[in-house]
Amino acid sequence: MAERVDEKILDFLNEMEKREEIKNICDGDPIKIGKRYYEFEEKCFFEDKLKIYIPKDFEDMSMEARKLKYPSESRPDIIKCNEKGNTCVTLKIINNPLNEERVGKLKDQMKVIIKRTNPANVFYEDGVLEVYSKNIGFFEFKSYAIDDSLYNLMFFMEFEGNTLMGTFSCIHKESKEWRDIAFQIIRNIRVVIQEDKGDEN
Repeated sequence: MAERVDEKILDFLNEMEKREEIKNICDGDPIKIGKRYYEFEEKCFFEDKLKIYIPKDFEDMSMEARKLKYPSESRPDIIKCNEKGNTCVTLKIINNPLNEERVGKLKDQMKVIIKRTNPANVFYEDGVLEVYSKNIGFFEFKSYAIDDSLYNLMFFMEFEGNTLMGTFSCIHKESKEWRDIAFQIIRNIRVVIQEDKGDEN
């Protein structure tokens, strides 16, 4: 009995150690995800006003692949993906006024819309995180593509008075490896507020 308890404690400590490693995506150290290692770096978007950590080797998705994967003309502004195009981080500014207090409500509304659009989707956790004094609403769900199922983490925040919508997506069978990383990505999003130059004392 004591040996079994010790094994459980060891498993728990190993899991905690893995989580500590995952939390270091901001340090630039390689992190093993699946069968390979990724290095993360902070990249700037929307005239350097938004900073987000993504894998160094994620590239812009080609125009042909964009049109295929996102057939609607309202496809994301930013689509960064791996070489296969099946693990992506997307960002889009929507011309829809938003303030910090309404982030949770918007998240709930978007979840309802996606549920109605495809009732087969399976939903997991949702909530609102506070990141650098900004509210970020999120929900995660499993969706179905033609040839596979996908894991999606969708998030929303106020950006310059409008709505910023982002997603992280990967093949569902790889979600166990990517999920904690995806949450670390949104927990480290920063909006750059232009500060006054010089001291005025």
